[in-house]
Amino acid sequence: MIPRVNERTISAHDPLSEALGRAVIAEEGLTEHTIVAYWPALDSYTLDDEQATWSAVQWADHLEDPLFENPFAASPRGDRQAISHLDVRLHPDDRDLSGAEWAEIAHRFARAAGIEVPGDVNSCRWIAVQAKPRRLDVIANLIRLDGTWQHPPVDLGRRLNDEARRIEQDLHLIPVATSDGPGSTRSLPTASAQLAGLLTQLADEQSGPLATVRGLIEHSAHRLAHQAGAAGSDTARRLELIATRLHHVQEDLDATAGRLTGPPRLRTALDPAPPAARASARHAP
Repeated sequence: MIPRVNERTISAHDPLSEALGRAVIAEEGLTEHTIVAYWPALDSYTLDDEQATWSAVQWADHLEDPLFENPFAASPRGDRQAISHLDVRLHPDDRDLSGAEWAEIAHRFARAAGIEVPGDVNSCRWIAVQAKPRRLDVIANLIRLDGTWQHPPVDLGRRLNDEARRIEQDLHLIPVATSDGPGSTRSLPTASAQLAGLLTQLADEQSGPLATVRGLIEHSAHRLAHQAGAAGSDTARRLELIATRLHHVQEDLDATAGRLTGPPRLRTALDPAPPAARASARHAP
């Protein structure tokens, strides 16, 4: 079982589309067989006479609502990319899991990622999507119900990997490194798995050291760009180029980790475009 943290975005439509493997459309209803888990407080926010099945667009809008309800909430880096996306992939030879097992995995990873805190009434909105074979996607909004920003754990990569090992043991799944017998290895050698974990932590867009440095550089470039004079503008452009090169390094490290652990995952754009304005008459779930 391999957990991966994707780059944060400002729209839930793209990660939901990736999780479904198709475009997000209003006509498609997502049942409990696809949305296998969600934040515990959701049931108290819905009315008894509301429709039982939401469309993919309604789920995406539901996740994005805190961005519109808290227009000044921002990350420590000053950005508004609050949509977090974690995907979990099983070993190709793992058994088929039941809906209840997928739901348990979703809640355990949500707690490990810090987006679900037991007893916290102001926790983040999140959903878990199981639409592709042997894969689970957990999509969350890091803006909490009280309007504050939920900070992921600084050791997020380690926590997710540790939880993956515990789930493998509890549900009798194939671990990252295992063998069928003497001289036969079915998956990654331990050294490769450890190296992939290290590279993933370095490339982590939420808590990795390169992301932190890039955020400081982008912040400095933003401040210099608003200062009068050509010198400030030129320095700002240079800093932006440095930030871009750092992002390319993160992508290269992430791709290398992907080759060590399996098929590389898709990454979203560095600066995703803001979602289109919603119609004022839309009834948000």
